[in-house]
Amino acid sequence: MNKKLYLPLLIFLILVGAFFIQLRQNASGGDPKLLESALIGKPVPEKVMQGLFDNKDYTSEVFKQGKPILLNVWATWCPTCYAEHQYLNKLAKQGITIIGVDYKDDSAKAVKWLKDLDNPYQLVLKDEKGSLALDLGVYGAPETFIIDGKGVIHYRLAGDVNEKVWKNTLLPIYNQLFEDGK
Repeated sequence: MNKKLYLPLLIFLILVGAFFIQLRQNASGGDPKLLESALIGKPVPEKVMQGLFDNKDYTSEVFKQGKPILLNVWATWCPTCYAEHQYLNKLAKQGITIIGVDYKDDSAKAVKWLKDLDNPYQLVLKDEKGSLALDLGVYGAPETFIIDGKGVIHYRLAGDVNEKVWKNTLLPIYNQLFEDGK
């Protein structure tokens, strides 16, 4: 009998097994949105980026502020970014420092968007080609990173920052970095 006839069945069974394992992980509390980052515990990648408003060159030194900050990757074409924007404004008013990375976007649209919706960012970096986002391992917008005062990444969130995510996930990490003096 021809063994090549069993190849499609074998591939099908392997796929079923992989899907079954993933479903069991999700059912037991695994978060399918959780994306591990190879950069946890490492500094923000070295890159020279231009500011959205001033076209000035900035290096990764902007992430070394002596206190924890949020790095938020966003874009005007991203509906989830629009949804999270109001909450980011609220965090900025509470004194949370946020640096924005405008990801694969039209700069003129981004400037207008921030003028119309208020600007929660201490600084906005242009990433028109997505090179910084690629170095960060970004899958899409929005994604937010918690960075300590020395520029080291401690957490990555794929998805929007909202009140529940802030209080349950991000704030405890942020506060711990403050307490540790990082």
